[in-house]
Amino acid sequence: MKQKKTEHGKLKIIPLGGLEQIGMNITAFEYGDSIIVVDCGLSFPEDDMLGIDLVIPDITYLREHADKVKGFFITHGHEDHIGAIPYVLKELNVPIYATKLTIGIIDNRLREHNMLSIVKRKVVKYGQHINLGNFRVEFIKTNHSIQDAAALAIYSPAGIVVHTGDFKVDYTPVFGDAIDLARLGEIGKKGVLALMCDSTNAERPGFTMTERSVGRTFDNIFSEHRNSRIIIATFASNVDRVQQIINFACKYGRKVVVEGRSMVNIISTATELGYLDIPAHTLIDVEQLKDYPDEQTVLITTGSQGESMAALSRMASGMHKKITIKPKDTIIFSSNPIPGNEKAVSNVINELFRKGADVICQDTHVSGHACQEDIKLIYSLVRPKYAIPVHGEYRHLMAQAKIAEELGYNKENIFILSSGDVLELDENGADLTGHVQTGNVMVDGLGVGDVGNIVLRDRQHLAEEGIIIVVLTLQAGSGQVLAGPDIVSRGFVYVRGSESLMDEAKQVLYDTMEQMMDKNITDWTRIKMEIKESLGEFVWKETKRRPMIIPIIMEV
Repeated sequence: MKQKKTEHGKLKIIPLGGLEQIGMNITAFEYGDSIIVVDCGLSFPEDDMLGIDLVIPDITYLREHADKVKGFFITHGHEDHIGAIPYVLKELNVPIYATKLTIGIIDNRLREHNMLSIVKRKVVKYGQHINLGNFRVEFIKTNHSIQDAAALAIYSPAGIVVHTGDFKVDYTPVFGDAIDLARLGEIGKKGVLALMCDSTNAERPGFTMTERSVGRTFDNIFSEHRNSRIIIATFASNVDRVQQIINFACKYGRKVVVEGRSMVNIISTATELGYLDIPAHTLIDVEQLKDYPDEQTVLITTGSQGESMAALSRMASGMHKKITIKPKDTIIFSSNPIPGNEKAVSNVINELFRKGADVICQDTHVSGHACQEDIKLIYSLVRPKYAIPVHGEYRHLMAQAKIAEELGYNKENIFILSSGDVLELDENGADLTGHVQTGNVMVDGLGVGDVGNIVLRDRQHLAEEGIIIVVLTLQAGSGQVLAGPDIVSRGFVYVRGSESLMDEAKQVLYDTMEQMMDKNITDWTRIKMEIKESLGEFVWKETKRRPMIIPIIMEV
C-alpha cells in the first residue's frame, strides 16, 4: 500500500493544447489510474495551412491511456473549448459534463456528426459535484461573453486545483447572476494547490467593463439612427449581446432578422433553453424584410471577424442572395478583431463604406476576459500555492506571471507551461517531469489527420511555383519512345505566351531520352529522376522558378 502511495502520490497536469495560442484548449489531469479532461477545443487554420478547414488537438496521450480516461468537463460553449468534441469522442467515447447551455450547443455539434445517440452528456448545475475515479469536480458560476460559463474546482488526493475557464468579473450581467466570488473565497480558505487562470487580457490594466455598458452605446445608436436600417455583426455565441440588441429593437419599434447559420443555431438553442427572451412577433424571416420599411428593421449577423463566407462579408461583396447593402444603412461591428483577422475586417469595412453605409466600430464591444485587476482579485480569493497561467499566447502567460510576482509569489511557484509538458505536483513540491506528444491534427473536408506537413509543403510548392507534367509512352521491353514527351503545365507560365520556352523544354527532354536509350536504361525510376533533373535545371536557368515536375510514363 505504501508503494502505491509513492507511485501515485502526485497529480499530473498535462496541457495537450491551448498554450502558446488562443484556441484548441484541452488539458488532462491525471492521478493514479484516473484521467479527467477539461475542455476540448479547436483552432482555425493559419495562413500557411492551405485548404485546411479546422485544426484539432493531437490526443495520442489520451488514446494510449484510454482505459484511464473517465470523462470531459467543459467550461463553456465557445468553439475553442468545444469544437473538437465530435472528432475526439469518435476515438474516446466517455461522458461529457457541462452546464445547460453548453450542453445544448454541444448537442448541435454532435447532431451534425450523427453522434447524439452515442455520446453520454450530463447537465451539471452550479455547486454540483461530480465524482469520477480519483477526482471530484465542482462547477462554479463565472461570467464570460457566453452564458453558463463555469470555473472548475478539481479535488484530488494531492490537493485542489481551481481552473477558471474563460472568465470576467461582471457584477451586473445582462442575464443570470454575477460570478460566485464567495464560493471561490471559501475554496481558497480550504487551501488550493494550484490556480490555472485565464491570461487573455493579462496585459490590459484595470477592470473589464460590464456587458451592460455596451447596451448604453446601443441605446444611443438606435436613438440617433431612427431613419436607417441597422445591421449589427457580432459573435454568434454572445447571447447577452443578442439579448440587448433585441431589447433595443423592441424599444424602438423594429423587427429583427437573424442571418448566418451559426447565429441562427445558437439563438434557437438559447431561446429553447430559456437563455433568451424574445417577445412574440419580434423575429421575422429574411424573406419578410421587403414588407417593412428600412427604419423598422434590425439585422443581427455573423461576419464580425471578416470571414469570407460569413453573412456580412457576402453582403459587403454583393454576393448575398437576399440582402443588399444600401447607402443609408448603419452597420455596427460589435466585436474586436481577433489577432490575425485585422486585415480581413478592414477589407469588409472598406467595402461597406464604398457602398455608402455608415460603419460604427467604437465602444460597441467589451471583452469577455479578465483584465489585470480582476485577475488579482481571483488570486487574492483563491490564494493558490502554485500559479499556472493558461489560455493565451506566450506573452499573455508571461503577463500573468508578472501579476503573480507582484502579488508576492516566488518565481519557483509560477509555471509557464508549453503544450505537452507534464507538471507533477503536491503540497511538497512541483516539477516538470516530462513531455508527451502534442500537435495539430488538420481537418480537410471529411479527412481528419490525413493532411500533414508533407502534403501542406506540396500545396505550398504548387501554390508558389506551379506544376509541370511530362507524359511519354515507351515500348515494352525495348524502352523506345513511342509518343511524347508532351508537357502540360499549370500555374507555371501562360503557355500561349511562352511557346518558345515550351519548345526548348521539349528539346531538353528529347535529348535526355536519347541519352537514356543510348545507355540502354529502361528502369522507370531512373528515367523519371533524369527527366526531373534535366527539366528542372533547364527551367531554373530560364525562369529562376522551381515548379513541381511530375513525369508520367505509360508502356505499350
